[in-house]
Amino acid sequence: MESKTQNKLIDTFGREHSYLRISITERCNLRCKYCMPVEGIKLSPKKNIMTADEIYSIAKTFVEHGVDKIRLTGGEPLIRKDAPEIIERLASLPTTLAITTNGVNVDQFIPLFKKCGIKKLNLSLDTLNAEKNHLITRRNYFDRIYKNILLLVEEDFEVKVNCVLMKGENDDEIIDFINLTKKMPLAIRFIEFMPFDGNRWNLNQMVSLEEILKKAVDEFGIAQIQKLKDPPTDTAKHYRIKNYRGNFAIISSVTNPFCDGCNRIRLTANGRLKNCLFSSAESDILSLLRKNKPIVPAIKEIIKLKFKTRSGMDTIEQFNDPEIHTKNRSMIAIGG
Repeated sequence: MESKTQNKLIDTFGREHSYLRISITERCNLRCKYCMPVEGIKLSPKKNIMTADEIYSIAKTFVEHGVDKIRLTGGEPLIRKDAPEIIERLASLPTTLAITTNGVNVDQFIPLFKKCGIKKLNLSLDTLNAEKNHLITRRNYFDRIYKNILLLVEEDFEVKVNCVLMKGENDDEIIDFINLTKKMPLAIRFIEFMPFDGNRWNLNQMVSLEEILKKAVDEFGIAQIQKLKDPPTDTAKHYRIKNYRGNFAIISSVTNPFCDGCNRIRLTANGRLKNCLFSSAESDILSLLRKNKPIVPAIKEIIKLKFKTRSGMDTIEQFNDPEIHTKNRSMIAIGG
């Protein structure tokens, strides 16, 4: 019998992987330009997508090996027809369950979330301007998403709003987003624009942690900005404006990565494990499961292959080489 320590998923740098992000679909009802190529993506055949039983089985194995947090992602997880079944079954495991959603249909799931003890929700909203939102998402759901954010706050959920910043598109709204935290207990999370296949990324479009903080200091004054304590495995640097109810954070995967404390592993909707968001390497554990072969050795192997930093991209300059990041999937096919 394995000891508790041997049972844990630890890489060669001593990082314990206790957080599993599961994408349950490659489909989405938005077409965000930083996530999906304009021409769309070639979807996996339905037979290659994990079933509810397979998702539960794989998740249960991870929980038995030290995972204490699971987050469902997509695509958009709430458009999958059997999403309620998946959520209920995963909620029965001894782990924290959270969801990342674009917020379009989230109001329909509030009773289920409460029944399953889900308290934390991440919603994506990249602009507070309806017209601009249409341009970024290529769909017209701004009003519905914004109302649903307000509804979730009213219903006492812990809500994080993810905002991917792109220079010349929405970086002029940084202060507007921070001001949402004045009267609402929201956590606004500014995310540096990251490169994935098909999103036409370049370094000049990215708004860095330093630039975001400068805008905040210029608006509020350095004395008004409180640095909050960052949890050891968190991806973000957290701040609060004095006397504001909520807070804001910056996820600086490009300019100031959080790799030293990374505890995440990703499972794609077609059953492949990725040990890093930036990595093109994958391990097909769904095929093993379907052949009744053990999946734990494959899980441990890909975790051991994890690089110390951003799948081997140690410098920002390496991001300028498209050969590195165009071999990776589009973000929608990885899972947020």
